Amino acid sequence: MAQPRNYGFEEEAGMLKDSARRLFAERLPSDRLHALVAAEYDPDRAPAVCWDEALWQEMVGLGWTSLAVPERAGGLAMPWVAVAGLVEESGRAAVPAPLLVTLQVTALLRELGPAADSALAEIAAGCAATVACMDEVGRAPATGVRVVDGKLSGVAPWVQDAGKSSRFLVLAEDPDGSAAWYWVAGDAAGLQQRRDQILDLTRDQASLVFEGVACERIAAASSDAWRAAETVMLMLLSAEMVGAAEWQLQTTVDYAQQRQQFDRPLGFFQAVKHQLVNVMLAVDESKSLLYSAACALDHEPERARELALMAKASAGDTAGFASGRAVQCHGGIGFTWECYVQLYFKRQEHSRRLYGDAASHRAELARILVDRAA
Repeated sequence: MAQPRNYGFEEEAGMLKDSARRLFAERLPSDRLHALVAAEYDPDRAPAVCWDEALWQEMVGLGWTSLAVPERAGGLAMPWVAVAGLVEESGRAAVPAPLLVTLQVTALLRELGPAADSALAEIAAGCAATVACMDEVGRAPATGVRVVDGKLSGVAPWVQDAGKSSRFLVLAEDPDGSAAWYWVAGDAAGLQQRRDQILDLTRDQASLVFEGVACERIAAASSDAWRAAETVMLMLLSAEMVGAAEWQLQTTVDYAQQRQQFDRPLGFFQAVKHQLVNVMLAVDESKSLLYSAACALDHEPERARELALMAKASAGDTAGFASGRAVQCHGGIGFTWECYVQLYFKRQEHSRRLYGDAASHRAELARILVDRAA
């Protein structure tokens, strides 16, 4: 089946994207974001969870946590291309909120079948959730958590936005050695969080320590379910990086138009102008691949995996390129704590490595294409 015109991005999706941009522009401009997450300059400060809970509740009130939840569980079941537009705007504003991780958990729960409907209903009602399924070096799916006497024990590292989430979807090893997904309340007895010191100021990361934690078994783990869910996760992460790169480009263009050097705007000089044009081309490439992947999830599921890999690899390269050019074109101020560019630089570096970097995605893509040819 061919992809529809304009990636299937209908009027409703455009309205969602526009409303998100207006909300973030009003409630979280760059100066307010900086004051929220970077108020304290101290390289030895303790890891903190910095976010605007009132803004998150407003996002919940708009129904954003229910967008990808099936109708049978009380959700809106909007197409992935519409959800991608929302996440792109979230990335553009570098919103410190559990929107991305909640949508990623939604994608995984959808693959687990009707047994996950109660958890999906909680998300539709506004519950923030994140997934715990990585090993010590960030590979997924993996687990260091086991089920002992019906409760969870062990450690789950690399959990994203753990401090902002009220539910965790945990991959754990059952007594028979198989793996299954478990739904855990964030305030469950015996559950502790060890916060990580990470580069990104707009997110938090933690290791979850389970000591006899009560849990609800959702479903047995399967490689097919994880692969399908991870495809969506990669697409959503690509959307966030593309949005952040758009902010980096526009902010740097604005600065180049205002900053005077040798009695001319900085953007007058070709050494600056050509770099920004190259960033624009990279953003456009990544954005095309992003929406092609999102559209494939809606209309061409047999192509979704390869397109999601392409989108994440391209978005990762663009994120690094846009970050470097933004800092360089801002000159000496680009390296300072007071400059908002540093927030996006750090967020992009974190995002590039989540669920694999560009090299690993291209390697998997090559295997898919070679196997198909064979």
